[in-house]
Amino acid sequence: MSLRIGVLLPEVLGTYGDSGNAEILAFRAQARGIDAQIVHVGIDEAIPDSLDIYTLGGGEDIAQTIASRKLAADSGLARAVAAGRPVLAICAALQVLGTYYTDADGKKTAGAGLLDVVTLPQGLRAIGELRSEPGPGLAARGVTDTLYGFENHGGGTALGPDASPFGLVTFGTGNGVPGVAPARTNDSRTPDPKLVLAGTPDGYVTEVDGRRIDGAVQGSVFATYMHGPVLARNPQLADMLIAMATGDSLAPLDVPGVADLRAEREQFIAGQ
Repeated sequence: MSLRIGVLLPEVLGTYGDSGNAEILAFRAQARGIDAQIVHVGIDEAIPDSLDIYTLGGGEDIAQTIASRKLAADSGLARAVAAGRPVLAICAALQVLGTYYTDADGKKTAGAGLLDVVTLPQGLRAIGELRSEPGPGLAARGVTDTLYGFENHGGGTALGPDASPFGLVTFGTGNGVPGVAPARTNDSRTPDPKLVLAGTPDGYVTEVDGRRIDGAVQGSVFATYMHGPVLARNPQLADMLIAMATGDSLAPLDVPGVADLRAEREQFIAGQ
């Protein structure tokens, strides 16, 4: 058995070290005797539709525009998604894979349309630790562990009816909540009308049952604002992607240091 793991457009969607997610996937596959190869697909290369897992990372505004143009002209990733190949999208990639995103200057850019989400300026930047419980799309695939990451984004993302939350936020901001300042605790906050995501389409939400949300899940696409890289902090999530790609259940894998890292993040959050 072999696994080909794609890192898409690293020149423009590689600002925050998210290409490390592919390294984690390869390591955890190889530790179980699965041959794994990382395939870097550059901005000038055709995106193959035959890779087993796809990863995309974060990037700045200009980089997002370049990535959007690439995905509009190249249908390789869309074909892979149609075939059920798992995709992990981080931060800017979450926005780029949506219906559209609008930057701080009001410029609206069409996305790849692989996620039923729109992104709008949220009025201030969300920076800091982000913790959530797995959303229904992850829970249905056996992800039960608390999720940890680091967020750094100025856009707020609203989910349409075809998408579900990646996570239900218990600390941090996540996708952003209309009328509520980004929170560093679980306490309720006083609405601030200046922070409303103006222009959010009818039927699109940034909270579920009064809870902030992070990211989006739709079909085989899993997107989040969590950096870290997120798979280094959340091995159960990595194993879910590998299991999807291989079609097999995976034997447990204990990597020294992971439990300590997660405990350290929890201690940090408790001290905020």
